Amino acid sequence: MVFISPKTDFAFKKIFGSKRSKDVLISFLNAILYQEREVIQDLDILDPYQAPRIKGIKDSYLDVKAVITGNKTVIIEMQVLNVLGFEKRILYNAAKAFSIQLGVGEDYSTLNPVIALTIADFEMFPNSPKVISHYGLKEKEELTDYSSDIELVFVELPKFSKELEALETVTDKWLYFLKRANQLQSIPSTMSEVPAINKAFNVARESKLTRRELEILEQQTMFIHDGKNAIRKAEQDGILIGMEQGKREAAIAIAHDLLDILDVETISQKTGLSVAEIQNLT
Repeated sequence: MVFISPKTDFAFKKIFGSKRSKDVLISFLNAILYQEREVIQDLDILDPYQAPRIKGIKDSYLDVKAVITGNKTVIIEMQVLNVLGFEKRILYNAAKAFSIQLGVGEDYSTLNPVIALTIADFEMFPNSPKVISHYGLKEKEELTDYSSDIELVFVELPKFSKELEALETVTDKWLYFLKRANQLQSIPSTMSEVPAINKAFNVARESKLTRRELEILEQQTMFIHDGKNAIRKAEQDGILIGMEQGKREAAIAIAHDLLDILDVETISQKTGLSVAEIQNLT
């Protein structure tokens, strides 16, 4: 492998979240969010850790967080495993990024818009053929806008099926980079002509990684493969067990299959069992 896969948390942050990759992130966001219009002229990449403002609210770690032109906050997350409750977590992170802007006694009018960009390596909306989807707050029947302060944008990589020779737009090339970079042996000429994408490929060169970075990358890649395989096996076992047992018994059986692969919180999201119930299984 010449290039690391941008789908891992480590690689995605290295390519798009570095202070030296500001031009890469600007090109990527203009392509995905604004149909390649140069809306974003500059941005500040922030610490993606969102500290809770109220004791008891869980912490949130995002892949990349930035403030772009117009004082909008963009939070970007690459998600490889399709776990239970993921859709609600997106809403939680977007609402949290919106609300933590406000200090005690500050006016609501000072709040700036938030865009939550989610890149999924699985289909989230199977009834829609769109690769990139935009959601906002609208009136249900007339579809008039209520507010543009919180926008949810989704990129579903499995729906992008163009081959290298069919790439036409910068957006096509970024999507191809996300999906296929680690399968290439060199930078395709049609992609290297976009300076930001050429730079992204060079950042993603495996030969430039330190030994420690390679170890982290290998651990994350193994975790993703093990997680996907464990979920597939658990789902298959769950179908068979569910035919013979009640829903709760099937969930417990699935949790047993996942214990050696995934953390307790992820198993809880996948099965619907509480963390305490899962801990009692160990």
